[in-house]
Amino acid sequence: MSDRDAMSPVSERAHILDVLVHRIGKDERVAKPHDWFAAAAFAVRDHIIDRWMESTRATHAAGSKRVYYLSLEFLIGRLMRDAISNLGLEEELTTALSAQGIDLADIEECEPDAALGNGGLGRLAACFMESLATLDIPAYGYGIRYVNGMFRQRIDDGWQTELPETWLEHGNPWEFKRRESAYRIGFGGEVEGDADGEVVWKPGEEVEAMAVDTPVVGWRGKRVNTLRLWTARAVDSLRLDAFNAGDFAGALAGQVRADTLVRVLYPADSNPAGQELRLRQEYFFSSASIQDIVRRHVQYHGDPRTLPDKVAIQLNDTHPAVSVAEMMRLLIDEHKLDFNEAWEITRATFSYTNHTLLPEALESWPLPLFERLLPRHMQLVFAINAKLLREARNSAHMDGDAVSAISLIDEGGERRIRMANLAFAGSHSVNGVAALHTDLMKTTVFKDLHKLYPDRINNKTNGVTPRRWLQQCNPGLTGLIKEAIGDAFLDDTEKLADLNALADDAAVGEKIAAVKRANKVALAQHLKSLMGVRLDPDAMFDVQVKRIHEYKRQLLNLIETVALYHQIATHPERDWTPRVKIFGGKAASSYHNAKLIIKLANDIAKRVNSDPSVSGLLKVVFVPNYNVSLAERIMPAADLSEQISTAGMEASGTGNMKFALNGALTIGTLDGANIEIKDHVGDDNIVIFGLTADEVAQKREQGYNPREVIEGSPELRQAVAAIASGVFSPGDPGRYADLMGGLYDHDWFMVAADYDSYAAAQRAVDARWSDQAAWRASAIRNIANVGWFSSDRTIGEYARDIWKVM
Repeated sequence: MSDRDAMSPVSERAHILDVLVHRIGKDERVAKPHDWFAAAAFAVRDHIIDRWMESTRATHAAGSKRVYYLSLEFLIGRLMRDAISNLGLEEELTTALSAQGIDLADIEECEPDAALGNGGLGRLAACFMESLATLDIPAYGYGIRYVNGMFRQRIDDGWQTELPETWLEHGNPWEFKRRESAYRIGFGGEVEGDADGEVVWKPGEEVEAMAVDTPVVGWRGKRVNTLRLWTARAVDSLRLDAFNAGDFAGALAGQVRADTLVRVLYPADSNPAGQELRLRQEYFFSSASIQDIVRRHVQYHGDPRTLPDKVAIQLNDTHPAVSVAEMMRLLIDEHKLDFNEAWEITRATFSYTNHTLLPEALESWPLPLFERLLPRHMQLVFAINAKLLREARNSAHMDGDAVSAISLIDEGGERRIRMANLAFAGSHSVNGVAALHTDLMKTTVFKDLHKLYPDRINNKTNGVTPRRWLQQCNPGLTGLIKEAIGDAFLDDTEKLADLNALADDAAVGEKIAAVKRANKVALAQHLKSLMGVRLDPDAMFDVQVKRIHEYKRQLLNLIETVALYHQIATHPERDWTPRVKIFGGKAASSYHNAKLIIKLANDIAKRVNSDPSVSGLLKVVFVPNYNVSLAERIMPAADLSEQISTAGMEASGTGNMKFALNGALTIGTLDGANIEIKDHVGDDNIVIFGLTADEVAQKREQGYNPREVIEGSPELRQAVAAIASGVFSPGDPGRYADLMGGLYDHDWFMVAADYDSYAAAQRAVDARWSDQAAWRASAIRNIANVGWFSSDRTIGEYARDIWKVM
């Protein structure tokens, strides 16, 4: 422990004041809130640096194996509270700042959310990085330092508007630029060979990737790991010859092209230019990361042949799959290994996490585009494919169709490179993220690869870090739990199970309810300030916040909301449960139907919220620009968690875990991790409805007639007709005609098929809500029994079973 770790509030105050003056350049008498935030952040950073260096030295001294986690997204959110909490500095910082008349919570609001991710994939990566440090596992995360990242969402007249997210506008106190860690990244050009068989790739274009490091602090400061993000710069940032010739734009063209690589997360790929940029981004960060990993290994251990002994590389989905080909390129072209040896080293080093069963989300690239941008990698993909197909043909289980399905090249129509197959073939372990998802991988998207490699697929059910998603976002509940069962759960989340003994204790239930209501009041105040909407904290807060996608079925929720609205307006005399329906999430820029669903949510909200006949009984809110900081406000305030995806289509979900950990009951399908949550909390403490994954598949195979279903359900038929006819869009009556028509014509996501079951489940929720004592007991049992869904447990399984570092 350094002297700085033992500082008192008085010395911490002096530390912050010194930073304010000498780093920020402000006198305390004129400092603004953002100055105090920067001073506090830099002061906290000083504590982190000591631990960071100690962690690095210890890893080097021990010669430890390192984990490298490659992800296109890291949705890390704000880092101030995370660092303070994990270092145990809350009391010192709070007291030190209070002496200056500054409230720590107020200045924490000055920190922007890092725009480095979009949804569950990126937030999972952030939780995993924190758990890696908590479990004292040496690790690096690798990604891109996006300047604007995922767009900032604004709602204009109910429509999503995408604006640049300027999170780096005022600098980032947590990052460290590493100019010495820079690598050339090539594109295009040609591949040449000589008489001795030596191959040389001569790129036609090069950019430089430079590392920017962010420390990631584990619980109780045990270890600090590194999140290394890549920024891009041109090899020649300014062509003076062009500039002096008057071609000012041309003189900067190289830097502009480099900047585009790190400007935006998920540029729209509905056009060829956007598609090319996506592939460039993925290769840019993959190449820089693999070069860095191999360089570090050779520097400390000498021989690249020992990579599997000292290096474990985890591919988070298919985005970094080109890393497999890049590793082969480095081992063969730079380190002069033969193909077969390089392939064995690569497969022993890589492992791959699959996050989706949606065919369109399993990335593939047009062969001409891939070959033009990465000609050497195209050669290597062909060579890997030849080896793979020979192995498949020699297998007794493989017929011609199976061999075609296994191929890295999709020959159906436009020839495309299947990146998921490359990741699978190039890894020794392929895992799903929930039990159902993993089983479905074996029978759907990887059916034939699983036959060829029956021992490769395994399950690692996702988890979330309890530090951020309980301790930090819900301090009231955390304090109450400590009072009830002690603080052992802070170090082992499964100790929350001790709450089960108190689930029916009326006094504990009332305290839990008081904390929940306080969180709802806080959220209501925030949303009033943000949107001008007034919410009743005594109503049920019914929440669906996540990426907007048709398979997540926000549309099912909205149609049922319309039906409920009609029922309340028609029968106001009934004993209705007051509800606040809270929606939030972003739609991909080019996803028309998802953006139309956002508009529908806002149109329904406009109509419902202005109708006095349902006043006090139903309110609908779409919260703009849903991000980590909003999630930290919403999840502790939720009563009901909507996890209603079409069964078999949600890989896992992690929002479902966060809501349950904060005492919300789940209404959901038997999909993703909902199944395992049900197993842990018990059938009586979750509300399940709808078709199973097998039943969905059976309906699709046997022929499903959604028109017949809609016509046979008066409630559904009336709600769909109201939406389609323009009741909620009087200025544009045909706005939702096609969206509703799609339900009649094909209904791939089984909205109509599950509607009646969903509506009945919602009325069952109303009945549960009427018995508040029983509701509180179920809430406590949810909190008590979801400790297993900690990312510490998940990372422990990866570490033991896949990476072999524990």
